[in-house]
Amino acid sequence: MPNIISNTSCLIVLDNIGMLDVLKELYGKVFITEEVSKEFGKTVPDWIEVRKVSDNKYLKLMKNFVDLGEASTIALAVETDDIVIILDDFKARKLAQKLNLKITGTIGVLIKARKRNIITSTQEVLNKLRNEGFRISDEIEKEFLKYDM
Repeated sequence: MPNIISNTSCLIVLDNIGMLDVLKELYGKVFITEEVSKEFGKTVPDWIEVRKVSDNKYLKLMKNFVDLGEASTIALAVETDDIVIILDDFKARKLAQKLNLKITGTIGVLIKARKRNIITSTQEVLNKLRNEGFRISDEIEKEFLKYDM
């Protein structure tokens, strides 16, 4: 199984809807950067490992294109073998794609959790996401809801 590196948005969203443990159930261990840990602002569970980005020059370069948490997530991904990164921000996703990194988003994580029956209703989860102000396109929403049929 690939290493999973998460950006802050996925952690915050899943924590806010009481589903942070979905990451543990799917992946066992998740890596985040020190910058993401600070942005998250809470003590992370023991199954989330905080790692330091070793190439600060690369991190500084990435900060020219995306915010610090996303920059550090991408920088750590470049330094790590066999990874998938969880990114929701459009600009960060485009940058990661240009670097040939494997990516998913919070909705991708939730679809995988639905396929494995970790969650039982995408409609229920979608309602919780909406209540937290999570933005999702109509197209992605329709795709997400297909997994309840």
